[in-house]
Amino acid sequence: MILAKRPEVDRFLKAPDRGVRAAVIHGKDRSGVGERADILCKAVTPDLNDPFNVTLLTDSDIDGDGARLEEALTALSMIGGRRLVRVRLGSEKVAVDKALATALKVHAEGGYNPDAMLVIEAGPLGRDSALRKAAEAAEGAVGIACYEDETGDVARMTREALAADKVGLTGDALDCFVSRLPRERGLMRQEIERLALYIGPGSGKTMDLEELERHLGVEADASLQDAALQAFGGRPAPAQSGLRRALAEGESPVMAVRQASVHLGKLRRIHLLQANGAGAKEAAKAAGVFWKQEAEMLRQARSWRLDDLDRVLDSVNAADVATKTTGSPDQLIAERLLLEISARARRLGL
Repeated sequence: MILAKRPEVDRFLKAPDRGVRAAVIHGKDRSGVGERADILCKAVTPDLNDPFNVTLLTDSDIDGDGARLEEALTALSMIGGRRLVRVRLGSEKVAVDKALATALKVHAEGGYNPDAMLVIEAGPLGRDSALRKAAEAAEGAVGIACYEDETGDVARMTREALAADKVGLTGDALDCFVSRLPRERGLMRQEIERLALYIGPGSGKTMDLEELERHLGVEADASLQDAALQAFGGRPAPAQSGLRRALAEGESPVMAVRQASVHLGKLRRIHLLQANGAGAKEAAKAAGVFWKQEAEMLRQARSWRLDDLDRVLDSVNAADVATKTTGSPDQLIAERLLLEISARARRLGL
């Protein structure tokens, strides 16, 4: 059967009907799929690392050994409790799709261990998927498609997450924050957590729109600016995640390279202004540095010499041309550039 409405999906995930032995959760947003699967699996067995009651399989396990899934579904619990068989699909192989569909039909009818629960996580399954058809047709199985969250759902999620940390947003600040969030669950959760940390968990504070804007930054490409800042600061992991967040928000790799160039230009201007007698803070302000980034930019300027920046400029220019070339892997080019800059920064002691 198909579960589509949010209330019925939420109810099932938290308290699955014992008559349902299989669930296929699928969608483009893999973070959303995984989040819902976690809720369902924990409702089946609280300890997802229990080696006796939990079996985790991937598509390569099933593709390489046709009997592996059947063995997992027929196994009985040795210590009591309901068995959980969790399958995570990372590809769209037709053979795996058909094999899972066949096993799901048998299991949904009680053909294997009737006390076992089969949970399958997949990317977007088309209408022609045998697995999707089997889950939606069987009485003992459910198919749950994960679509992009509606604005109201995102607002509710934000309110609930902030309330758990005893902080909040005013109405207009909430509207602004929700409009700026990427629509990918994992990135969404990260941004909400960052906001809660900024407000102060447990403080009981409610942030207004003016203060929220200071947190977000005034530029629409704040995520790209953050990625460049992290790269020149010698922090590859935050730079990479910042870039991916920006791309999820709709920014382009071309703009990512351009933002790296802008950041480099600010560092060069700070050097030149200081060489002409300006103080550090005065130089940073004149270079257009956002006040919250001033300390970090000055820290970077102390390590990045002009000749170091010139060498990086060659890489930035090359990446700029490459990302504008038809058919080029522009996202990978932008990501490689930021990782190269991060590596250079670390060699400079940052």
